[in-house]
Amino acid sequence: MSKSKPIHPFKLSIPSSTLDDLQTRLRLTRWPDKETVTDWSQGVPLATIQELCEYWQTKYDWGRCEELLNSYPQFTTTIDGVEIYFLHIRSKHENALPMVLTHGWPGSILEFRHVIDKLVDPESHGGSPKDAFHLVVPALPGYAFSSRPTEKGWEIRRTARAWAELMQRLGYADSGWVAQGGDWGAHVTASLGHQAPKGLKSVHMNSIYLEPKKESQISCQDKTGVERAMSLDRHRDVGHYGYHTQQSTRPQTLGYGLADSPIAQAAWIYEKFRDWSHHDGNVETVFSKDEMLDTIMLYWLSNSGTSSARYYWECEFDSTAWPIDIPVGVSWFAGDTTYGPREWCERYYKNIVHWKEVERGGHFAAWEVPNLFVAEIREWGHKFR
Repeated sequence: MSKSKPIHPFKLSIPSSTLDDLQTRLRLTRWPDKETVTDWSQGVPLATIQELCEYWQTKYDWGRCEELLNSYPQFTTTIDGVEIYFLHIRSKHENALPMVLTHGWPGSILEFRHVIDKLVDPESHGGSPKDAFHLVVPALPGYAFSSRPTEKGWEIRRTARAWAELMQRLGYADSGWVAQGGDWGAHVTASLGHQAPKGLKSVHMNSIYLEPKKESQISCQDKTGVERAMSLDRHRDVGHYGYHTQQSTRPQTLGYGLADSPIAQAAWIYEKFRDWSHHDGNVETVFSKDEMLDTIMLYWLSNSGTSSARYYWECEFDSTAWPIDIPVGVSWFAGDTTYGPREWCERYYKNIVHWKEVERGGHFAAWEVPNLFVAEIREWGHKFR
């Protein structure tokens, strides 16, 4: 580790007064009127969010989540003026491959809670020592518990440069490392692949964001894949893009509600957990209330609703279509919100070493289907280790 650019141990400890304030706010919630439809077309139904609120007040235990996070080695280091919070979990195998895992919105480092042990200690989870990784799991700038940028300019490319600097400080640039991500994490990972900083051997993404209307202008052999991509694109445009427009144009205005009302923050996130995961209509068949509230709590306790939304305002280039020459792995999970045929991806990624379309799982693959996610990571890793 670099001594001139210090890395500090971190331990999470939320004051009881903060938790008491949350309970007061939940108790004093002023509820809106009930939706006028019988489905989710107007957003989270009133009865659904009231049930979540009651559970939050009477059964949810934040101490369990705090204990989980404190069971991992946590650190902070300041890069380009922003304090970056991250987990750094080393395998017992010294020659394990270092990998930086990057979350997105409305996710957090907790997206990886079910894959950490499997990746670090593969022998205990059906793998072999050659499958082992040293893990670096940073929180995006403005997300819990990284600090909130005080100047504009913290977008995808700057974040990618910060991650390269982080891996350098941890001593991995000389030995070689890899990067993986979904959602904004995929954008950062694609930018890393394009920048190809020292030591980066390969990148893997479980989300790809192209421009279907643009890509479809060029002939493609995979007609079924093109139709799938265009169908998902139309679906997003019609029913599910309002959040993106709001966060990318007026995050500050949105932030007043998210910072003041825990129910507003919870509903804003809960809706996406339900819409973007792969299930039969009941999101709790995929995620428990406790796990969803854990992530909602990270946003609430760190007051990062506004700063996380601002990341959309910063990142005008909403695409992973960066030219990448180093080896690339792509895993599509069937319930995700976007798609692109391999032929489209090959227009940008010149050396796709792993490509697989997985039948189960959605946008939060590492969280939803950890065993399938780990299998994808291992298979990708075998291509260049």
